[in-house]
Amino acid sequence: MLNLYNTLTRKTEPFEPIKKGWFNKTVGLYTCGPTVYNYAHIGNLRTYVFEDILKRVLKYNKYKVKHVMNITDVGHLTSDADEGEDKLEKGAKRENKTVWEIADFYTKKFQENVQDLNILPPDIWCKATDHIPEQIKLVQTLTDKGYTYETSDGIYFDTTKVSDYGKLANLQNQELKAGARIEMGEKKNPHDFALWKFSPTNEKRQMEWDAFGRKGFPGWHIECSAMSMKYLGEQFDIHCGGIDHVSIHHTNEIAQSEAVTGKKPWVKYWLHGEFLNMGNDKMAKSGNNFVTLDTLKEKGISPLAYRYLLLQTHYRKQLSFSWEALQAAENGLKRLYDETARLKDLKIKRLKDLKISERFEAAVDDDLNTPQALALVWEGINNNIIDYKTLLKFDQILGLNLNNATEQQNNRTTIIPDEVQRLLDERAEARKNKNWAESDRLRDEIAKLGFNVEDTSEGQKITRHRS
Repeated sequence: MLNLYNTLTRKTEPFEPIKKGWFNKTVGLYTCGPTVYNYAHIGNLRTYVFEDILKRVLKYNKYKVKHVMNITDVGHLTSDADEGEDKLEKGAKRENKTVWEIADFYTKKFQENVQDLNILPPDIWCKATDHIPEQIKLVQTLTDKGYTYETSDGIYFDTTKVSDYGKLANLQNQELKAGARIEMGEKKNPHDFALWKFSPTNEKRQMEWDAFGRKGFPGWHIECSAMSMKYLGEQFDIHCGGIDHVSIHHTNEIAQSEAVTGKKPWVKYWLHGEFLNMGNDKMAKSGNNFVTLDTLKEKGISPLAYRYLLLQTHYRKQLSFSWEALQAAENGLKRLYDETARLKDLKIKRLKDLKISERFEAAVDDDLNTPQALALVWEGINNNIIDYKTLLKFDQILGLNLNNATEQQNNRTTIIPDEVQRLLDERAEARKNKNWAESDRLRDEIAKLGFNVEDTSEGQKITRHRS
């Protein structure tokens, strides 16, 4: 049975969807997408890979998944706590473009990253700017129910009206973290947050709408509540994001959504991925401390090598990025492609150990334990207890594109020294003459020079010894 760690309860729990029954195994999944003012860095992308593993495991367990991902193209200020400049407006000034051009360009770049990492795309991509009426309606409903108040710069949610505010991050009856700074301004309480911001009277924004008697734009948090409820209903199964969303963004989503619907829990399971660190700090665009997927590609490194690297660490553990670790992951992936192609040629009909599948499935069902699952793949290969068909079945979860292993092999060149090529030619002639003893002797000679020879239906296949 699938078990997942639920941030809301701080426990690992059996997964039981809200809608039960064998004939209605549909799971509602909402994942927080990017703010499209710049390139996504590989730390951002770690979250989307973990969410992809979750989605693949759900599908492997025969659930139908309705997956919705938002695109934040308005309203996300440079501080998550309603301070600073809109990131899209700032990006437009930086590149001397319109905010619409910025949003369109970086949305397409993000979707390219998704494809490069073999991440299954969502069923619905939804942009915040395409759902302004839904957000305005939600703010009006909250106002009608008495959860809001107005200041000179916007409409705010009064968190004191919610008795269990902060339950996701365990903030109830706690002071702010030591060192945390909140600009109170006209807010009644430190945790109160903007539902709708009024445009400054002394400047014209590129993105603004008429609502509540003035020009303005939505706060960051309201978009996710409005769009998730539009496509998944007033209650759904799983909401995911990065660990940095717990204390503010997801906490505020819960408060406003449960206030609107009166339903608790609004979302049954909350899953969060940990940081990717660069040195001693988390990878972040704000500190100019980041690497993009394009950087990897420019260095000749496959994006799937990065995916392989991520699979080696549990999604709830921090991971320190290094080029050495990435190179080791790329070598591991290349070897896995070699072994996959070899198993395809061998055409083994059955496994010698059928429990390898059971153990693999138990690993991924144990809160998406991909390090253990990957270790079992190698155990199966090294002990000759796994076949090609089973490996492809496992790859439905791993997402490493193993069904194209031969093509991946052909994309890189093995340089064969002249001496090795001479021995290969002699061995081919020996096999043609059915001189098996000479063929075996030449195989041994080639092995001494650091190469393996395998006889396939397409002839001799040569690879370097594993390091």
